[in-house]
Amino acid sequence: MTGKLHRASGSDPLRPFPRRVLHPRSLWLRYPAAPPRGLPSPATPRESPPRIISPPQSHRCQGSCGWLLAAICLLLAATWAGALEAPAAVDAFDTPDDAGGSITVRWPRVAEEEEVVYQVSVALTPEGPFYPVAEVKAAPGADSHYQIQASEYTAPDSTGTAPIENDKAYYFHVDVWRGGGVAEGQVLAQARAEENLFNWSKLNNFILGSAFSFIILGCIALARRRDLYIRRIAGLEALDQALGRATEMGKPVLFIHGLQTMDNVSTIAAVNILGRVARRTAAYDTALRVANNDPVVMAVSQEVVKEAYLEAGRPDAYNPDSVYLAATEQFAYAAALEGLMVRERPAAHILMGYFYGEALLLAETGSTTGAIQIAGTDSYTQLPFFVTTCDYTLMGEELYAASAYLAREPRLLGSLKGQDFGKAVLIAVLVGGALLATCGVQALTLAFTAH
Repeated sequence: MTGKLHRASGSDPLRPFPRRVLHPRSLWLRYPAAPPRGLPSPATPRESPPRIISPPQSHRCQGSCGWLLAAICLLLAATWAGALEAPAAVDAFDTPDDAGGSITVRWPRVAEEEEVVYQVSVALTPEGPFYPVAEVKAAPGADSHYQIQASEYTAPDSTGTAPIENDKAYYFHVDVWRGGGVAEGQVLAQARAEENLFNWSKLNNFILGSAFSFIILGCIALARRRDLYIRRIAGLEALDQALGRATEMGKPVLFIHGLQTMDNVSTIAAVNILGRVARRTAAYDTALRVANNDPVVMAVSQEVVKEAYLEAGRPDAYNPDSVYLAATEQFAYAAALEGLMVRERPAAHILMGYFYGEALLLAETGSTTGAIQIAGTDSYTQLPFFVTTCDYTLMGEELYAASAYLAREPRLLGSLKGQDFGKAVLIAVLVGGALLATCGVQALTLAFTAH
């Protein structure tokens, strides 16, 4: 601290007191001696405050402070290093409900987890060497343990990873890293990966699937004893009317597939409807045109139409050229059919399957020719165009139910009614599960969760 300025001889009239380093234990004050009791105290100038005198050994006090600070730092470092310890227990076991090739490693949290990283290592023998499997950064959470599923580890040559093999012993331990310090794990856990025969986590899927299968089988058995009710579908009821109109006018019937391949559900449903239409045209002796854009769908359609004519007792009326490949490209396919509509002017257009942007082109051209049009698709983006340009439209699952509706076979009717019962159960579970989950009960939600 700087003292009070005073006069001094020399060129500098004012010079401050020299700066000194003070220590609390080395400070002392010099005050004037108190006068005897009863005598007046001598006059003391107000300008003379008590002087603080620092002993000349203050530099030794400064060195003592430095050593004390260093000792505190070493003590804190020792305390920090002493808190770093490896997990007291490590468990390793085969991952349940899998096809093998995975081992689950589990270990408890350490006492001090600030900036801690757990490193899991594996070896083929207890003596090592150990290879890294995974690093887990400590994170706050309610769980008292960490857990990983080890399916591979760093290869010994460090060029890639090696998989965990089945029926082979592996040894795991967990090290703890923090900063530059490490606490090596001393606990070894041995485990083998094995294939599991059953995946018990999917037990609910098995139970629900079996229950729905028994419902469908029960409905099929019921359909064989009595006629099951199916609501009226206007588009299918009008199918016979459209075929009868084409017969009266002496014009052909045009059946148009969508653009999907044979593995699509809507294409399979369309082929089933084609069989029904072909039996009617064979019975009415009406010409049938079936346009395709996929060779496989064309081959299947040829066999379906041929079998339908054979069942109707008119195998001689079948013409293989009536089922043909119009084009394989989308708009080339649409252009070919539009030309056919304008040239031959069929009396009935039946569009069944999955359609894209060509749907409006075909339906609008068909409506200008005056033909009766019945469409069916599960493409929700094209349904508005069919609804506005066609006389009848099968929407979504009505296309799937068409074969059972037209054939009235017990197996098809029973399957259809069984699926309806299953949908009713799922809707009830959906509503009930939402209400129970709102009240905090998750049992129904977990029972119907797919794994």
